[in-house]
Amino acid sequence: MLFNSLTFIVFFAIVLALHNAPFSWRVKKSNLLIGSYIFYAAWNPPFVLLLWLSTVVDWVVANKLHIETRQAKRKMLLFISILVNLGMLGYFKYGGFLLENFQALMTAMGVDYQPPDWSIVLPVGISFYTFQTMAYSLDVYLRRAAPAKSFLDFALFVTFFPQLVAGPIVRPTQLIPQFRLPRVATREQMAWGLGLITLGLFNKIVVADSLLSIPADEVFSAKEMLHPLDAWLGTLAFSGQIFCDFAGYSTTAIGVALCLGFSLPDNFRYPYAAVGFSDFWRRWHISLSSWLRDYLYIPLGGNRKGAWRTYANLMTTMVLGGLWHGASWTFVVWGGLHGAYLAAERWLGARFGGAPIWQRWAPRVFLALLTYFLVNITWVFFRAQDFATAWRLIDTMLTWNFDGEKVLLTVDALIVPIVIGTMLVLHWYMRNRELHQVVTALPRWLLGVAWGAMLWLIIIAQGQSDAFIYFQF
Repeated sequence: MLFNSLTFIVFFAIVLALHNAPFSWRVKKSNLLIGSYIFYAAWNPPFVLLLWLSTVVDWVVANKLHIETRQAKRKMLLFISILVNLGMLGYFKYGGFLLENFQALMTAMGVDYQPPDWSIVLPVGISFYTFQTMAYSLDVYLRRAAPAKSFLDFALFVTFFPQLVAGPIVRPTQLIPQFRLPRVATREQMAWGLGLITLGLFNKIVVADSLLSIPADEVFSAKEMLHPLDAWLGTLAFSGQIFCDFAGYSTTAIGVALCLGFSLPDNFRYPYAAVGFSDFWRRWHISLSSWLRDYLYIPLGGNRKGAWRTYANLMTTMVLGGLWHGASWTFVVWGGLHGAYLAAERWLGARFGGAPIWQRWAPRVFLALLTYFLVNITWVFFRAQDFATAWRLIDTMLTWNFDGEKVLLTVDALIVPIVIGTMLVLHWYMRNRELHQVVTALPRWLLGVAWGAMLWLIIIAQGQSDAFIYFQF
């Protein structure tokens, strides 16, 4: 079930009505749990069983971890949780990838191995809820949190429909306590929630799908060398498309939860105004980057075991983060580039970062533009279906070889710079501001006009909207 569909509007209206009806809190939570299963089952009902299996296993494991004192037994219980969760993720998401690479290895060794057909459907959202349930078991194992007292609360934490299939990846301590006491949105929360839903759907339907997806698709589906202007326009279009698509989902999810009286954490903070790559990952997909930091980078040793070990930990974390996004070597390269950027930034910062010049506005703007430029290079590998496409685009983008074909219309050459330029200006303006501060400072009439304009554009552009990009991860 897509947020950008009429089906979801009907579904959400029913959920809201039941949540505000005079039922007991337990009944309301049960309604939310049932609604979440219905929301997920709308894609493929049998995959609800995987969601249920992950829920039951981590519930049982965490409760046993909490009372167990023998370290060897605790490690075994944690291993069971990780095995079940990563086992399901590995089978459905990486089974075909591993089989293809094994076949390539056998061919390179002169062995004619023909694997069976691997026609496995990827369960939507499995990467997100797997990390969410693993965080629960890990937190209990590390004594960071006690297990939930109610199975209903824990099951709702795993399946809570606003963020179930594409995040934010919520920590147990962020959401489970909110289920303990009755919650219904106040009038202010409802207004903010509906406003965030409108903003999120505007980003997705109008900006990502209607304005930017077509030039991005044209460029990345081309089979020939492109004119550098087209290559850059297509890459810039994708940089805006993926931000507006994914941030649009997160914003909508936060708004939907707020309409029910619940708070979800921010997942984006104007990342294209980042000054450096550490700053970028504090602003982009915050819930994933913080998960990787807390459950992978720091346990590997973080920055506590010397410079070279720190660089290795950064590379390992980002490569695995790239692989989390998809079973393809292009995602590994995308993650590896970000790991290299972070390592290089750390090395340079240790030697030149203390210079006063970097505190001035002009050098900081230069660093922000350099960061955005290098991030766009990585987006080529993220979006390209194969290395041949990626290398063609990188070649023409960096060498400015004008012999390539032009595939974009003149209107794309006008729309993309305007949309991306506006996005960058907004990101830079909002870099150190909060949305609620800016919105509350606006005159009521101007806020109403902006809200009405977004709703009108959403309605007229709805027919051109697609599924969210991150559903495939």
